[in-house]
Amino acid sequence: MEPLNNKQLSTPKLYLLTGLILLAVGLLFGISGAIQYLVPDYLKEHFSFEKIRPLHVTSILFWIILGSTGGVVSYLQQYNNQKIKYPFLLKIQYLIFSITILTILIAYIFGFFGGREYWEFPPILALPIAIGWILFIINFISSVNSFRNQPVYIWMWMTGLVFFLFTFIESYLWIFPYFKNNIINDMTIQWKSAGSMVGAWNMLIYGSSIFLMEKISSNKKHGHSIVAFALYFTGLFNLLFNWGHHIYTLPTYQYIKHISYAVSMTEIILFSRIIWLWKDSVTTAKKHFHYAAYRFLLAADLWIFLTLLLAILMSIPAINIYTHGTHITVAHAMGSTIGINSFLLLAICFDILHDTCIPIAVNIKWLNRGYWITNISLFIFWISLIIAGILKAKWQMSASPEPFSVMMLQLRPFFGLFFIAGTIMSIGFYLILYPLIKNQIVCYINQSKIK
Repeated sequence: MEPLNNKQLSTPKLYLLTGLILLAVGLLFGISGAIQYLVPDYLKEHFSFEKIRPLHVTSILFWIILGSTGGVVSYLQQYNNQKIKYPFLLKIQYLIFSITILTILIAYIFGFFGGREYWEFPPILALPIAIGWILFIINFISSVNSFRNQPVYIWMWMTGLVFFLFTFIESYLWIFPYFKNNIINDMTIQWKSAGSMVGAWNMLIYGSSIFLMEKISSNKKHGHSIVAFALYFTGLFNLLFNWGHHIYTLPTYQYIKHISYAVSMTEIILFSRIIWLWKDSVTTAKKHFHYAAYRFLLAADLWIFLTLLLAILMSIPAINIYTHGTHITVAHAMGSTIGINSFLLLAICFDILHDTCIPIAVNIKWLNRGYWITNISLFIFWISLIIAGILKAKWQMSASPEPFSVMMLQLRPFFGLFFIAGTIMSIGFYLILYPLIKNQIVCYINQSKIK
């Protein structure tokens, strides 16, 4: 499992670098969106909220997708101790994704929409994404010689790749009249595909995280342990069924809701247990050697606990009726996307991108400050959303609610706190991203000069 170390900006590293840039861009759009909560006329003429929101969401989603891709490819090569089977397909996939993402962002800026939630761009742009992902699946299967006696992360990667494609295609069934003309079926499939898609990229991220934990501890037992495979099968079950808590408010089959309630969030309990048990096996020397990666894994473990606590409450039907469509749902999404997925991906990025011409240790002060600023401000950000959500839930379930404008004025102090915490959190992220992005670009420029 020795890494293929080199200081070149390889294609897998290019995926990670592009993902990090998208994260930086997405944070900027997020700050702009938060300002518009407080000052609705801010940038309204050219960058109204209906543009800012998809720009933010799409940038962050593709950070997760590109980051997951770079992590899976890098670790698959390290596991096999050889290059991926078809490097040119990986480059074609990167080119397709890069052009498509840039086109999507430009389309949003000029007001061209036509899609649904998460994928609000014109549906035609989904086609190159699907083609690129098919190339990824072909490359992955070709690079795995056999699926017999493989560690859990190989199975998690394969499952995540296949189900992401399936759910991505499923999210576009609305373009067909058979689905579009039945509003209940349409909304059920939309929310189902979105929930299952999260489960698919969780498979990719969790698989890479288990590989990273195995790599840091130099203990190959983690990938073959009973707990790890229990996580895999529970995650697969969740991927298939736990989306049901998104549709409690829809008049659909009751058994779907009951199954989802029974299995909701069990995978995250097992994943937290894996991290908890793993950290006791890591020696002090290895903790320092993998300093940044180790710390972000621990931060993700904390956010797994907090997000799990909120998710379990939201999965109770009697509570979900109140929380659905409020800022509590946003808090859950932020905890999952930032606290879990982004922190795990940052751990993976620091592990893979540390081998540059400028040691990460040179910028350790930036990293330390960014780490604590991000975690503390994220907690305040998260709490402000939950409080705003509770107040909105009380308003929308009231027998005689006040006017919407009055309710929004009551939430204004929490939106202010949300904006301040979000801005400080973004600064913390930029302190973390600075050495990662700068080091790769400097090394690339230096190599170009040498050539």
